[in-house]
Amino acid sequence: MNPREVTTVIDADACIGCGSCIRVCPSDTISLQGGTARVTGDKSLGCGHCAGVCPAGAVTVKAIDPEMTRFSSFSLNQKTDGNQGVSSAGLASLMASRRSCRNYTDRQIPGDILMDLIKIGCLAPSGTNSQEWTFTCLDNREKVLDFGLLIKNFFESLNKKAENLVLRKSLKLMGYKALDNYYQEYYESVKEAMEEMDRGNRDRLFHGATACILIGSRPDASCPKEDALLAAGNIALGAHAMGLGSCLIGFAVEAMKADPSIGKKMNIPAKEPIHAVVGLGYPDESYLRVTGRKKPVIRFN
Repeated sequence: MNPREVTTVIDADACIGCGSCIRVCPSDTISLQGGTARVTGDKSLGCGHCAGVCPAGAVTVKAIDPEMTRFSSFSLNQKTDGNQGVSSAGLASLMASRRSCRNYTDRQIPGDILMDLIKIGCLAPSGTNSQEWTFTCLDNREKVLDFGLLIKNFFESLNKKAENLVLRKSLKLMGYKALDNYYQEYYESVKEAMEEMDRGNRDRLFHGATACILIGSRPDASCPKEDALLAAGNIALGAHAMGLGSCLIGFAVEAMKADPSIGKKMNIPAKEPIHAVVGLGYPDESYLRVTGRKKPVIRFN
């Protein structure tokens, strides 16, 4: 489907001609004619602003799937009063108490919970409302381990290259500093992690996560990386609210970026690059207090 195709439908009999839909439409899809809102534009973001603001319920956007706001583990209030009664303190508390989890139990996450998390991810904003996410869900520990083996194989190969002093320095002299920088920053820690994994002592990549969601993008996404990370943030917060642990796995993203064969082996189309990987599971750790954050650079210009 054309991502800008107009799928807006207005019930002329129900429309009261208030013009609210016109005022919030970012694409000028709707105009007022004879006191009634009508679809007159040739493009639409499919955002649903018009349907959400209509006091008469006269607007429908067919591109929007109603199932994406129906959840198995809880009921979403389909009516909104803006912030749904969530306090600033409550939201900040959820955000501040969420931590990256690196210890999980063996308990599997039910499939309907994983689907709810994907839907929560889809509630994130996206550039020009493209919503061109893709979600590849590994729903058990065995699949996570299989994926982890592909990532481990990549880094074993990369470490062998990084061990080659002549190769590193030659590339650096030619202006390609990435391999030498990797050797300086990550080689030793990655080597140690792989040795621990080989001994079966510790999962240093996914930390024992029993599920994993890989977030990618389709070609029409206008801000693919940003969109994926916003969705990942939603998933991490949603998981925390459900009593689950989560951790973003940057090493997996970098491996898939450098080696397209990993995605191919996982049946992910080449045109759908992965921008975020979220490990998930039931935490085998608990925290007693919020520890805060480092102070950033802040400017008011």
